[in-house]
Amino acid sequence: MSVTVSLADVSSYRPGEPISADYFTRFHETTDSASSVMFNPPRFRHHVAAGESPADMAERALAPMLERHGANLLDEVDVLIVHTQLPETWIVGNGGEVAARFGITPEWLIDLHNGGCASFVHAMKLARQILSSTEAKSALIVNISNAAGQLFDQDQVRPMAQAAIPGDGAGIAWLRKSDHSPILDIETRHLPEYAGDMTLVADPPRRHWQAGLGQMHIGFTESGIVKVLSRGNEIVPEVARTVCDRIAVHSGELDLLITNQPNRRFLQNWRESLGVPVERHPDTFEECGNLFGAAMPLTFDHAVTAGLVPDGALVMFAGFAHAGDFAAAAAVRWDGRFSSRDTAAC
Repeated sequence: MSVTVSLADVSSYRPGEPISADYFTRFHETTDSASSVMFNPPRFRHHVAAGESPADMAERALAPMLERHGANLLDEVDVLIVHTQLPETWIVGNGGEVAARFGITPEWLIDLHNGGCASFVHAMKLARQILSSTEAKSALIVNISNAAGQLFDQDQVRPMAQAAIPGDGAGIAWLRKSDHSPILDIETRHLPEYAGDMTLVADPPRRHWQAGLGQMHIGFTESGIVKVLSRGNEIVPEVARTVCDRIAVHSGELDLLITNQPNRRFLQNWRESLGVPVERHPDTFEECGNLFGAAMPLTFDHAVTAGLVPDGALVMFAGFAHAGDFAAAAAVRWDGRFSSRDTAAC
């Protein structure tokens, strides 16, 4: 691409006070081996408050970025891509509400309903393509995870092992045409044959839009969990290595690996497969649980804020979605948070 697109900044939001694991585990009786691996709970997670909307979360995640750069940042946002885990505006999604809350009218407004836990990288690829091929100046990517305190905290769902894993939060990334913190390469891989393997179910059975007695939850089975573990263990290192090959580095040379964070086993297996030591694979699993699509931007924001990402670091974002129907990876040469003092080549 003749135009370089960069990751200029990230910011994030964690709702409410931390909720400890025993809020859920006191109800659990699961002993199956696959379930114990898949649903070994984190120490804490955060839940959205009653009535807290996706637009509320997006606005609160954006606030630290606006404090750093000023409200003028929004004047040049031509692209807004929003992935909401549990959209509250039926059919159309929450992108329009988020844009209105930000006070912007972008030319490109996309509600990205697929991509799941890897939707951050999916959105990066879309934004980079738009910025590099149009007159658009900059893009905001908004990832909102809001099912933990709503779907998984229902009284019939809370006793299930799966309920203790998710957490809520939001992450935002600012992309712009610049040589500062360039996106080096992106790999996205769709595996549509697995698209129907993660389902929403209730007892008694019904469609998601129908009224009924049983509360909706994810339809995991032991055999399904085993398949997801196998797919996830393979496909995330595969897409990361594909990017590494194209930018001519060995995966063990990565300065930082940022992944989605379904559970501890995946985190361990991915870094071991890629040869990345634990200190170069930061995560927020113990504090936030499985943040789904918000995990990558929120965790990266945490790592940058904590001083774990030196200028010039080669950062790999990688993850997979749902039961393995999508995986993606992106490499960024991080030069620190963008400042108006930095020289940008547009």
